[in-house]
Amino acid sequence: MQATHLYMNILRPIILLTFLLKAPVFAQSNTSLDENSEEYTLCPVSTLPSEPLILQPQGHVKVESDYAQIVSKQLAEFTGNVSIYSDRAAIHAEQAKVSKNGRMLEASGDVTYQDMDLNVTSDAISIDSIKQSLQIENSQYQLNGQPGHGAAQQIQLNRGRGLILSDVSFTTCPLGSPDWHIEASEISIEKGTAWGQAKSTRFYVGGIPVLYLPYFAFPVSDQRQTGLLFPEISSSSRTGFDYEQPFYWNIAPNYDLTTSPRFMTRRGVQLKNEFRYLTSQSYGQLNVEYLADDNELTIPADRWFYRYYHQGELTENWILNADINGVSDDNYIIDLGSDFYTRADTHLYRTASLDYFSDNLLMDFRVLDFVTLGDSGDSYRALPEFRLNYMRELGPFFEFSFDSELAYFDSTAQERPEAFRWHVAPTLTLPYRQVWGELSAEATLLNTYYQQENIDNTDLEDEVNRTLGQFRMFGALYFERQQQWFDQDTTMTLEPKLQYLYTSYEDQTMIGRYDTAPLLIDVDGLFRGQEFTGLDRISDNNQFTVGLTSRILDGADREQFVISVGQIFYLDENKVLAAVKDKNRSALAAELDWQLGSRWFMHTDVQIATQTDKVERNSTSIEYRRDAKSVVQLTHRYIRQLSGEQIDQVGILASWPITDTLHWVGRTYRDLSLDRSVESFFGLQYESCCWAVRLVGQRHLSNRVTVDGSRTTGEFDSGISLQFIFKGMGSSKSSKSMLEEGMFGYRQPYSLN
Repeated sequence: MQATHLYMNILRPIILLTFLLKAPVFAQSNTSLDENSEEYTLCPVSTLPSEPLILQPQGHVKVESDYAQIVSKQLAEFTGNVSIYSDRAAIHAEQAKVSKNGRMLEASGDVTYQDMDLNVTSDAISIDSIKQSLQIENSQYQLNGQPGHGAAQQIQLNRGRGLILSDVSFTTCPLGSPDWHIEASEISIEKGTAWGQAKSTRFYVGGIPVLYLPYFAFPVSDQRQTGLLFPEISSSSRTGFDYEQPFYWNIAPNYDLTTSPRFMTRRGVQLKNEFRYLTSQSYGQLNVEYLADDNELTIPADRWFYRYYHQGELTENWILNADINGVSDDNYIIDLGSDFYTRADTHLYRTASLDYFSDNLLMDFRVLDFVTLGDSGDSYRALPEFRLNYMRELGPFFEFSFDSELAYFDSTAQERPEAFRWHVAPTLTLPYRQVWGELSAEATLLNTYYQQENIDNTDLEDEVNRTLGQFRMFGALYFERQQQWFDQDTTMTLEPKLQYLYTSYEDQTMIGRYDTAPLLIDVDGLFRGQEFTGLDRISDNNQFTVGLTSRILDGADREQFVISVGQIFYLDENKVLAAVKDKNRSALAAELDWQLGSRWFMHTDVQIATQTDKVERNSTSIEYRRDAKSVVQLTHRYIRQLSGEQIDQVGILASWPITDTLHWVGRTYRDLSLDRSVESFFGLQYESCCWAVRLVGQRHLSNRVTVDGSRTTGEFDSGISLQFIFKGMGSSKSSKSMLEEGMFGYRQPYSLN
């Protein structure tokens, strides 16, 4: 008999019930309020045999079969290659029967059920539109577009109880190679709830049962849910065996709390808490950590850390920010670690600011405080600081800007001077910019008023009013020429720059240093015109700065080669005490970025003292990059004199896949002056399609703060950690996190665009 194609009113009541099967996984709560999370690098998803899904218009059902028999409007039987299509799903079977005036469907014989979410193969399927129920016998299921799949002896879906799976299994591993899987006697998902329930659950690794749970609940959506997160397990010389078990509490859609008891064999039990909130105009986070009676201290004491962070809009133009930190002692971060600071940090900042911005005006009111770790020198706090910056065009040729600052500086050492400072700097600029070059002239008046206190036994004065004039003229030209570069058509540029800078002189020895320190010099810094941060020292200048940059661009205008050199020529000696120079020109500064090929890159910057021809500073990086995960980088850094010490360090960093499933990351840095290692890190990870195991070892200088406030330079901390990851079970970790940790401090050795 020829195939029968029917559009039958008798079948319209059977518009197949929505069938969305949620996989029974131990889902970790997504702890990101913005719901961003890392994705795994998964193997191709194995699918059950199926045909292309063909859906019908809403309200229509299409049936195809080799044979059909219809009895009045009460019964219809189909046999031979039966296919039933609705607007939501498709069923393929050997036989199908429709009864009760189209309200009951029974299909049997190699049944396949397909919808947008999953494919199911089974022995039989029945749908009752009166009871709004669906039942599938002896089935195998596969989630569409995802690695989850499994089997169930029986699947029931009805309006009253929701979804029930009996004798069910689940895994995210490819078909035929279940490295891990879950089995349960029953899994149920009630209608309208975000939670599922599992009974008599067994967890298998390589076919071996490793965990049994008589009952547990799990989330059935990607929404954040309350529950246990994956633990963190490690071991180090600082903490001993270290086990941290986070518990996540989804308080509300825009509030959550993560509490993490941390058990350390050498130190005791630490409690870590993280509270977060999110509104339509703000975001904030409060972290509180507490360790009672640290066993590792000579005299056990309570140790704690807190951090409050807030960022939000008050109105369209007003922003409120806060970052407030506190710690019990100098070595807390070194001993117990931190998600926000490193063992090299010397200050924990306490800042709050209220900012306003518009097209022409920027204004902010700030309080800048900090906690000093160790003997890091006495520093000044700005309590408070107010800044205003205004800019607008004056006609077609001129630009006017007005910068001002009002601040009060308080020292952490009570015997040190304190000061009130008010600074204004109106500037008039005549700019001229074209594609072939630019020329600008700029005149600035700098007036700073100081009122200083606690200046006994110093050379400072109670009141100082410093007024300086500054004139700057800058010009640059851009030349281009087409040429061949390694047998490729390229564009070569030549960009000479010239700047004249004059700043008047005024004696500043009667002014204290509250936020001022020398700036490092590079090619761009030569054109900065200021040798110090802050405003307490403004160097007098009468100088020319000369610079030259050349680029080679490929056919897509991508930089393949960039070299820049520059130097300052002094017409007069500086008179400001901290800027006195005994030579008529600065160090020669140069930078080079070179893409040596499609995979090789090089960067170097150097400053050479022209009087002695000695290298004062230099850093060099050479990198081989095969792809995003295959990188080898060699670096060297040299500073002739920094705070009385010479820096001469070499390092190598590598990230390389050994096989498709085995990856390693490593880095090591060595101090050539002291002939010793500074830091070493090694990470090895095996990652299959459905699980991963990670081994990490590291050793680094402890940097502990001694009783007198100095930092140790001879003690090392070392540690090792092991972590298992079962994909599809809610872990937010992947190999990417190991790469980021192992390549801490990594920088591409080039600034090519």
